Amino acid sequence: MSRPAPGGEAPSLPMVRPPLQKRSREAWERILNAGVTIMETRGYEAFTIAAVCEQAGVAPRAVYDRVDDKDALFLAVYEHGIARVRADEAVFEGERWDGVPPDRLVDQAVRELAGIFAKHAAFLRSVVLISGVHEEVYRRGAKYSRAVGDRFTGLLLRCRAEIRHEDPEGAVRLVFTTLFSTLVLRTAYGPAFTTNPLADKDFLSMLTDMARRYLLG
Repeated sequence: MSRPAPGGEAPSLPMVRPPLQKRSREAWERILNAGVTIMETRGYEAFTIAAVCEQAGVAPRAVYDRVDDKDALFLAVYEHGIARVRADEAVFEGERWDGVPPDRLVDQAVRELAGIFAKHAAFLRSVVLISGVHEEVYRRGAKYSRAVGDRFTGLLLRCRAEIRHEDPEGAVRLVFTTLFSTLVLRTAYGPAFTTNPLADKDFLSMLTDMARRYLLG
């Protein structure tokens, strides 16, 4: 997830030579998990091949067998971490939403979106901050941001008839953009970044109330 970007798809995934043997696959999984841990706890500045190897308990060759350099490793780690976030975004689809009244639908969708940010806050904070200077992360983040926006919009358009705007889809997308931007800022810089810092409970109540009022009146 990242700030909005100009149109166009993100480039292909980083060049990774996939491990074939079980032992190599297990080592690569440890490497990816170690990279995510470093991103979450120490940030991109501390992300080096040596640091990842130490965290994963592997020799540098285990990294170079899979990728050519630090940036390719970083993008592989980025994709590994984002895959966890995207797996949770599946919450916006499925039968669990069948028959949910419009007001509860909006409320729960907003809470689920905020919950994803809260669950993955450490990783997303690092990603958002590095996206400002890393063009590839910027582009990939924009692509994934649009994807979760489509899922969120598709869910809320289940109550299209109750949305009090001539363009229900446009209204929902505006709500998503507002929510997403607010959550990005709060995740990256903390609640004190704004002029009116709120406790998490009050912040979430404000977001849900805003979305309900705008969409349903």
